[in-house]
Amino acid sequence: MLLDEKLFEKFGVEYASNEIIFTEFEPGNEFYFIQEGRVKIVKIINNTEKTLDVLEIGDVFGEMAILEEEPRSASAIAMDDVKVLKFHRDNFDSLLQGNPQLAYKLLVIFSKRIYDAKRRLMILLLDDPQLKVMDVLNMLTEHDPQSDLGQPVTIHVTVQEVANWAGMQVNDVQKVLTHFNKLGKIELYNDKVIVNNIRDFQRIVTSKRKSLTR
Repeated sequence: MLLDEKLFEKFGVEYASNEIIFTEFEPGNEFYFIQEGRVKIVKIINNTEKTLDVLEIGDVFGEMAILEEEPRSASAIAMDDVKVLKFHRDNFDSLLQGNPQLAYKLLVIFSKRIYDAKRRLMILLLDDPQLKVMDVLNMLTEHDPQSDLGQPVTIHVTVQEVANWAGMQVNDVQKVLTHFNKLGKIELYNDKVIVNNIRDFQRIVTSKRKSLTR
């Protein structure tokens, strides 16, 4: 969702490649729209930096600073030379009042981002690499409500993207996916994964989560 130049003149900020935009645990008073470049969201889990997401043009990040008065839950780092629109609490209300169309888009984006953040945290809390990869594929299937779960499901995703969502190294994800491929559970391609029985993956992950809450 690119906004007009007038907004960039008023709210635009630029960051160089590898520059830290904000860090985990610091107070958060701003959120950002990416207008150019990519931003990675990282978090320290078990003393290891994990990439939670890679965001691109039109994506929003840092929005929980507006919704909740809590410290940052992750860090944001520019992957390229990045241009963003930076909004904070003081100008947020006036921004919405003067841009009802933008207010609606923000509501939709915020709702989706909150769901995605909670869903990805559920994945990260799984301790088994195979379960993490399964649940990433489950999550991506959930994004397409038109999918026929009784048939093989085609998910357009790369190994790198699965690794980002699972908080795992690419090589480890590749090993898991190759193993699933050999077992006949999936068909693995460079830009997609075909899951032959997604309901089986859903059942396995759900069963594991239930055992953890007992």
